[in-house]
Amino acid sequence: MATRVLGISSSPRHDGNSDLLLRSALDGVAAAGGHVEYMHLDDLTIGHCRACDACWKTGRCRWEDDDYPQLYRRLVDVDRLIFATPVHFLAVSSAAKIAIDRCQCLWARTYILKQSIPSTLPGGRLGMVISTGGSRNTRMFDCVRLTMQYFFDALQMKHASSLFVNCVDDRGAIRNHPTALAEAYRLGGLLVTTDCAPCSPLEVELYGTEKITR
Repeated sequence: MATRVLGISSSPRHDGNSDLLLRSALDGVAAAGGHVEYMHLDDLTIGHCRACDACWKTGRCRWEDDDYPQLYRRLVDVDRLIFATPVHFLAVSSAAKIAIDRCQCLWARTYILKQSIPSTLPGGRLGMVISTGGSRNTRMFDCVRLTMQYFFDALQMKHASSLFVNCVDDRGAIRNHPTALAEAYRLGGLLVTTDCAPCSPLEVELYGTEKITR
């Protein structure tokens, strides 16, 4: 069975920089034999978490009057997740934060109800984050790192890899970057061919044309 990989774009812009990187990563997934699904949060209507705590008893969000149930089903069904977000005011995008907050039900499923989310692969579920920023601030991605670390944890996913690209502010500027799209493609392929996550996430940071790998 092919590895099921969901790519989620949270940019308000279709064909924005993080969205283009995500699409390149998914091309890498497909080339490695993975089954690709793509969701753009801008195409969905997802309201904010209402902090009702009903999910503490069920592991599901009680509010089903928007598109969140569709997102929930995909998140629990896949083997791999690639989540892409631009940096807005040193944080994930507003669409990303709303969607992540609604996943409080998955946190409850994991930590309150102690219910496992099964994986079809022996190495378990893995996550990758892609993020883009528009300046040379060396702490541009600090908030994204922490937010995604805890998000993947709630999803019972191990954080496998990250791709952070700075100094790409204009729409589509990533197309002119000499290596970013190729890095996304490579990491997407690795997400399929890797059986289990490393002890710490493989992290690639691109500041202009400078590459930092951790």
